[in-house]
Amino acid sequence: MEGKKSFLDKLKGTLRNTGGGLLAGLFRGEERINAAFFDELEEAMIVADMGVDTSLALVAGLREAVDEKRIRDRSGARAELVEMLASRMRPGTAFPADEGRAALLIVGVNGVGKTTSIGKLAHHYVSLGRKPMVAAADTFRAAAAEQLTVWAERANVPIVKHKEGADPAAVVFDAAASFKARGCDILLCDTAGRLHNKKNLMNELSKIRRVIERELPGTPIEALLVLDASTGQNAIAQARAFMETTGLTGVILTKLDGTAKGGMAVAIRGELGLPVRFVGVGEGIEDLQPFDADAYAGALV
Repeated sequence: MEGKKSFLDKLKGTLRNTGGGLLAGLFRGEERINAAFFDELEEAMIVADMGVDTSLALVAGLREAVDEKRIRDRSGARAELVEMLASRMRPGTAFPADEGRAALLIVGVNGVGKTTSIGKLAHHYVSLGRKPMVAAADTFRAAAAEQLTVWAERANVPIVKHKEGADPAAVVFDAAASFKARGCDILLCDTAGRLHNKKNLMNELSKIRRVIERELPGTPIEALLVLDASTGQNAIAQARAFMETTGLTGVILTKLDGTAKGGMAVAIRGELGLPVRFVGVGEGIEDLQPFDADAYAGALV
């Protein structure tokens, strides 16, 4: 419980610049709502990386709610917007890894925090009493397996790896066998970050999926894209490219503490329809936690 409280405190602190500088300032006091308020709110949302289409839709929805519910002051409008944001960002579907055995394919370009995210995910599941295992299936990038090994050791979880250049599916095959033998319940698979070679990436992930389906029948498979929040709208472009090739089911948003904006989670959900499953707000091993839409909306606005 203390860990969760600490995380929420960090989330609020991380988004303080966004809320204080771009959004929350519009809602201070009991000033009445006027046309200029909606124009300013729309601009602030776009600047906060919520995306143009999502920002326009949210402001239009808020206008309608203000009229229908006869909201007269900005504090009332704020409460309405928080609920609208939270409602939009809630996943809508259960996350298989919360319920039982699951395989998580972690994808993303190099430099977004993919390897560290896997290590932090391993720690997260260990802290819940689960038994994760790491498969070092990024055999393309030099030293990827070694870096992942350091994180696996920090989280005190087993890792299966092969030499550089090995077949990633072969790594996962061996990991699946060890996974069953050790009685693990969460398989975390690193994958190569190669946007420049979409066809090979797609083929590689399809092969990995087939291995998991064959060796771990009935195990749900999730493909989670790691995105760097500080890259702004470039992160959306990355996500679109991966969606074309990998059948993404969710997003891990890292480095939220490295941006003064913070609306990226809203844009991802609004423009791509992808739920944000985890969010990172620091460099510590405990600083990657399940995404809480209500806490995020409240902290953002």
